[in-house]
Amino acid sequence: MSTSPVGSGLSAEQMAAAIAQVSLAPTVDSPFGRLEFFDGVPRPDTVSTAYDALDLMRGIDVFLNAVPGASLVAMRRGLRSAGVTSARIIGFTDPRANSRSLFLTPNTETTYGTTFLDLKAWGPTVIEAPAESLCVVDDFWFRYVADMGIAGPDRGQGGKYLFLPPGYDGEAPDGYFAYRCPTYTNWVVLRALGGVPAMKQTRIYPLSEAAAPADNEFVNLAESIFNTVHSNDFSFFEELDELVQEEPTEALDAERAGQLAAIGLVHGQPFAPDDRMRAILSRAAGIGAGLARTLAYAPRDPDAVLYGSWKVAFVGGSYEFLRNGVRLLDARTQFHYLATVVTPAMAHAQVGAGSAYAYTIHDSNGDLLDGSRTYRLHIDPNPPAKNFWAVDVYDTQTRSLLQVPSTIWPALASNTGTLQANDDGSYDLYFGPTAPPGKESNWVETIPGKSWFQLFRLYGPLQAWFDQTWKLNEFDPLD
Repeated sequence: MSTSPVGSGLSAEQMAAAIAQVSLAPTVDSPFGRLEFFDGVPRPDTVSTAYDALDLMRGIDVFLNAVPGASLVAMRRGLRSAGVTSARIIGFTDPRANSRSLFLTPNTETTYGTTFLDLKAWGPTVIEAPAESLCVVDDFWFRYVADMGIAGPDRGQGGKYLFLPPGYDGEAPDGYFAYRCPTYTNWVVLRALGGVPAMKQTRIYPLSEAAAPADNEFVNLAESIFNTVHSNDFSFFEELDELVQEEPTEALDAERAGQLAAIGLVHGQPFAPDDRMRAILSRAAGIGAGLARTLAYAPRDPDAVLYGSWKVAFVGGSYEFLRNGVRLLDARTQFHYLATVVTPAMAHAQVGAGSAYAYTIHDSNGDLLDGSRTYRLHIDPNPPAKNFWAVDVYDTQTRSLLQVPSTIWPALASNTGTLQANDDGSYDLYFGPTAPPGKESNWVETIPGKSWFQLFRLYGPLQAWFDQTWKLNEFDPLD
């Protein structure tokens, strides 16, 4: 019988090295100032510096990670100002969205409908989706709840959907596609292929009124001017507090709830930062907004690059911003800082169905697009779109449609019947302060002194888009 030798442990030299590894130097230089320690213990001035630094970092993290929630708080506020004050009222854009209001990257090609469910006020709520529609419900933290219509379980035939509030322990009655929602407030987005008449077939009412539901009211949002974009200053955190107070703590994962609580955003408690914390959070909002814009306009994840300067917003094709089980925090911020609506149908388009997207803020030389310059975008023949394709132009500050004197629809689309094609079926599109002579129908105005970006959309993308046998060209400066 043999025994294993007993180790002798660390030598004196190894122990000294181990102590050095677990110890801290008397001074540490940081972006927040010099941190000083007495034998590893922070000195009084360092304590306040360290907590200021920690609060600033937490505030920045909250900004980056809670953009989705703040975005929907701002969306609801904007819609309320335009008259959409309950789920009984459905807003729509007739004939389509325009640049008068602030709204994150809408398209000008399709008619939208929208409202908010309030499951706390109504309890279980029914949506009767119209046939041949593309409708989505996202919760108040901007997470996917359900598709209705073509991408939903009714497969475009029309159906009754039932949305149950948090904590609801009853059984869902038969005859409905039922969903349990993590939040009381939920955002409803409607698109009907039959246009406004078809959209007005939508019915939304409490389950308790199912036997005789009251009529819905429809409000044309295209006639209003309102703001649905979240703040980039201290009031961003006030927007978040509105959400935190309304929704149960369990609606959010413990880590993000902990970040919110660390800066004073706690369900059931007033958000009342003192002067010190208010100044720190004001600074955090500015830094957070700067970082969010960097993630949106210059993402460093290789999967965010389509090719050349062209980028995609749903990195990796995941509507949950996951890759190999890991949350892509930068990708989540990138998408939500620029866009709205989360659904698998947008994140992973199918050949001939749904829509595909790409955007860029650079020209063919790698320079930022400049509103004082004129550019040409050459669209090669046979763009791979079953239905049509479009280019919408946006303001880099507001991420909303660019406001220009010449039109409230700063976009070019293949389904308008106004674009001039070249002899080979290709198109030359122009973007600049003035239209090149004779090219007015293929031109979008830009503003000197402002940058801009655009989204290229294909409705019903075809195989050539996915295998990249057809590619977008770069914006060529003509001056």
